[in-house]
Amino acid sequence: MADQVLIVDDDPVQRRLLDAMLTKLGYKTLNADGGHAAMDMLTGSDAHRISLVVLDLVMPEMDGMAVLEEMAAQKINLPVIVQTAQGGVETAVNAMRAGASDFVVKPASPQRLKVSLQNALKLGALEGELKRINKSVSGNLSLDEIISASPNMARVKEIAQKAAQSTIPVLIEGESGVGKEMIARAIQGMSERVSKSFVTVNCGALPENLVESILFGHEKGAFTGASDKHIGKFQEAHNGTLFLDEVGELTLDMQVKLLRAIQESEIDPVGSRKPVKVNFRLISATNRNLLEEVKSGNFREDLYYRLSVLPLVVPPLRDRHEDIPALLRHFVARIAAEEGRTHIKVVEPHAIDMLCSYDWPGNIRQLENAVFRAVVLCDGDELTINEFPQIAAQTAHDLPQTSEIASPPISLMEPVHGGGEPCAAAVAESVETPHPSAQSPNNLTLLGSDGDVINLEYAEREVIRYAIERYNGRMSEIARKLGIGRSTLYRKLREYGLEGVDQNSDAMIG
Repeated sequence: MADQVLIVDDDPVQRRLLDAMLTKLGYKTLNADGGHAAMDMLTGSDAHRISLVVLDLVMPEMDGMAVLEEMAAQKINLPVIVQTAQGGVETAVNAMRAGASDFVVKPASPQRLKVSLQNALKLGALEGELKRINKSVSGNLSLDEIISASPNMARVKEIAQKAAQSTIPVLIEGESGVGKEMIARAIQGMSERVSKSFVTVNCGALPENLVESILFGHEKGAFTGASDKHIGKFQEAHNGTLFLDEVGELTLDMQVKLLRAIQESEIDPVGSRKPVKVNFRLISATNRNLLEEVKSGNFREDLYYRLSVLPLVVPPLRDRHEDIPALLRHFVARIAAEEGRTHIKVVEPHAIDMLCSYDWPGNIRQLENAVFRAVVLCDGDELTINEFPQIAAQTAHDLPQTSEIASPPISLMEPVHGGGEPCAAAVAESVETPHPSAQSPNNLTLLGSDGDVINLEYAEREVIRYAIERYNGRMSEIARKLGIGRSTLYRKLREYGLEGVDQNSDAMIG
């Protein structure tokens, strides 16, 4: 599930060339033959799947500048790389002012395009993160800032949008780590209480003997140690929003008092002689099945129906794998910036496919932690499968545990769109092998058995074979010693049929 790039060009030859180039780089592609077709795709039902646009500037009817203006008018915030055969400073400046992320001159080399794509995706993620931080701090976070591309989350956001337009109590249900608090903040940020306080209470972390005081407050001298008057969370949230996280953790006694606060819009601070009126919007969240808790007698039925006037169920990450690529870009951009590792620009497509195939029992929180660890461990400029060993060990991309050098995972060998490339065995058969495999570098002669100079493919194949043996199959080290990238190394393993060679070696790819 690599990033999907929309190619917009009226020239079919250019579209095919770009499509082949981007596919080889590991991206999935969509094609539009003009500006109007591009806008139809960018505003259609599958628009959420598009991560980036490669846009030709010179097109009939609706040119590239018009597309940029229309994207801005419709608030389509995607990174755009513009390209044209008529490169000039003024053209580039105008395109960048119109919202383009980068500018390339036709014909762009694969390496130039690769760098441009990586930078554009990273820049887009950083800009989105900055916007989210600013809006979160100001209390203006909206549902548009919630990263999602799946139909399941689209339905959640649709219901949350309606909830924001009223003061109806909302109960957000979902597993730990799915982003319940962010949705609660977005509901607040899109409601009429946007400028008011948003008070969060983690009910599961409240000390049992202080729950009532923390929620409702207390008067001076109400109990031993109460040396001052304390304003509780309900009063802090007056005219704003009160978010009760893990509400299912409250004891039955506290549930009775919470029910009264909701019904009467008033609370009784500990030690107070009279109740205090409060005006608040209530949003609750839980990772439990409260209906089952009601049946088992652990949660009050009347309180449950007060809290869940509008239930909102957030699906786990395993049910919305479409969100993972965008979440990865977001976390990589933010964490790389925070950790001072700005050389890390992208997650390689093979790693994205692996991460999308994992079930993520810890949901988005687990994904964030996995990216954090990978960023810290990464030595290169992209995160690969080797930076996620715990995930690789639990998916079909398992790192080999046997005594032989196993081939890279199948998903690494297959082209993105399927077909079109010869299998490793066919490539291996086409390479001339004039004499037995070299057992040491000194055995690699320059002449074959027929007296002719060996071809370069054979020489390269034997050098890679020897490097695998010498460095015990450690692919990162092999790539560094050979002076090539890991993705290039994996490609050559496939081309030369070396995935399963050296059956007597105790090396491991990792």
